[in-house]
Amino acid sequence: MNLRQENERLKQENAELRGQLQDAERRLQDAERRIQDAERRIQELSVRLNQDSSNSNWPSSRDKSRAKRQKRTRSLRKKSGKKAGGQKGHKGHTLEFSDQPDVIERHRPTQCEHCQAPFSEEQHRVALDKRQVYDLPPLDLIVCEHQAETLICAHCGEMTMGAFPEEVKAPVQYGPRVQQLAVYLRTEQFVPYKRSRQLLADLFGAYLSTGTLQTMVRKASTRLKEAVEAIKEGLTASEVVHFDESGFYIKGKRHWLHTAGTPQLTLYFPHERRGKKATDAMGVLPAFPGTAVHDFWSAYRQYTQCSHSLCNAHHLREFTAVVENDGQRWAQHFKSFLVSAKHTVEKAQAEGRTSLPQEKIEQIERLYSKLIEAGLNANPPPAEGWPRGKRGRGKKTKARNLVERLDKYRQEALAFVYDFKVPFDNNLAERDIRMLKVQQKISGTFRSQLGAEDFCTIRSYTSTMRKQGINSWAALGSVFSADLMLPQTIPE
Repeated sequence: MNLRQENERLKQENAELRGQLQDAERRLQDAERRIQDAERRIQELSVRLNQDSSNSNWPSSRDKSRAKRQKRTRSLRKKSGKKAGGQKGHKGHTLEFSDQPDVIERHRPTQCEHCQAPFSEEQHRVALDKRQVYDLPPLDLIVCEHQAETLICAHCGEMTMGAFPEEVKAPVQYGPRVQQLAVYLRTEQFVPYKRSRQLLADLFGAYLSTGTLQTMVRKASTRLKEAVEAIKEGLTASEVVHFDESGFYIKGKRHWLHTAGTPQLTLYFPHERRGKKATDAMGVLPAFPGTAVHDFWSAYRQYTQCSHSLCNAHHLREFTAVVENDGQRWAQHFKSFLVSAKHTVEKAQAEGRTSLPQEKIEQIERLYSKLIEAGLNANPPPAEGWPRGKRGRGKKTKARNLVERLDKYRQEALAFVYDFKVPFDNNLAERDIRMLKVQQKISGTFRSQLGAEDFCTIRSYTSTMRKQGINSWAALGSVFSADLMLPQTIPE
């Protein structure tokens, strides 16, 4: 082989080696991308696995049992330092002697326990000891018969019949207290219709059909329409209103329960949609000029005629997730900062002040800015840019999204600092909506849209009355009487 042929062979081998090297580099880059994708996926799955009510928006009911959990859910609340049990000044409830007992049973000895000599009935006692037993009366239906008499006029000879009460329309019917109990069991204690029927039959011998119970609930809902409209108007006129939403089911299909509330008023509204179409139909936010307290759901932010306040309890849980899943210290500092700002406001309120000094507000704002900067620095964009999501937008990390949100909406996050009427969190709305989630656990899906609407109407009324110090049993009793109790709807 001459020199020229050898040179050609070497060139060919070199080209083949270059090709193999380029192919190996491509495979290596592809493997690195797959490893990065796998690591990202593992991180996402790890975050999901570690989710609970302390570091996400999950309700506590979704947490695993303590026996199966790898760690205990850590409450964001700090210890108060108070002893367990009732606090000083708390009005307790215990059995007390009644001055007017309904029944008195006398226990008089008939003979001496020492010599067995008999006592005469005329002998006077020298001492009296008393004990009282509280018990239920016999549970029996009382049948009230209404009799309308007919008389003949002595002057004209015509007959006149006495008038039955307006509510007595059928030859035989159930009275207002049976209807009150039926509605109370369904809407206050969440007892399903089948078990309500069993309870009424077992305790009172009243055999009501499911249709009859549904009719009683429908009657109560119809009577309360105007009261609930007044509640809606009262919410619209309030300075601060809490909003929230949660999924529930009607005829097995997912719907959404929306709530609006203040410390004095509650409104529940079922709708098939979660977003703005539903909040428009609810009828509070479209005309609301005050401050809306809510989480970061985008539908609420579309209402620009009102101010907004973000729930910081949600932020604290998100910071917990960043600390646990990513080990980023800035998030722990941000948690401490928010809690400290909350305590500063509470201390000022306890001292009778209506606002913080301007220098204190500026100090809080400076600390907020420094923490935002630390969060952005801890979560820089990758050199190749954020990976694209399904919709073409950059798929950023949860920590980056959180810090960008707090940067953009810092006025809404610190609203409780600027205005003492605005609360730190949205817990009021979450408490309001929690009982409807309890009903979903007990009774499951609603069988009809109308049934869900009736339920929400009645609960809006009873929740409002309870907030205003009115017993829900008494409030429901007024629904089936001529004098309906109406809630106070004018903001104080």
